[in-house]
Amino acid sequence: MRYTKNVVFAERNTIQHTNANNERKLIVDKWVKKRKDLTNRLRRIEGQIRGIQRQLENGEECEAIAAQMAAARKAMDKAFFTMMSCAMSQELEKHAVMTDDMETGVEDITRILAKYA
Repeated sequence: MRYTKNVVFAERNTIQHTNANNERKLIVDKWVKKRKDLTNRLRRIEGQIRGIQRQLENGEECEAIAAQMAAARKAMDKAFFTMMSCAMSQELEKHAVMTDDMETGVEDITRILAKYA
């Protein structure tokens, strides 16, 4: 009987470990996509900055340039908070297995920070 209990416990433990690994893989896959999206966002910001430089060189109105600078700054802030979300997730993973609920919580915090920062 004891042998059977150990086998059942080992199977449950394996299933739990497998589920945790699957959750971790999904979260890692999510961040691979987010990093790609972030890289694309930074490329767009880079294009915005080049556009601002052209505006300056062409002597355009200061208000129009300021508007473009504000847009680029807001885009950069959003990228920053996305990266901070990654940093928070990585730190949490050092101390516990990251679940979908935890990941959703980190994303919600990031969204709120980006919105009101």
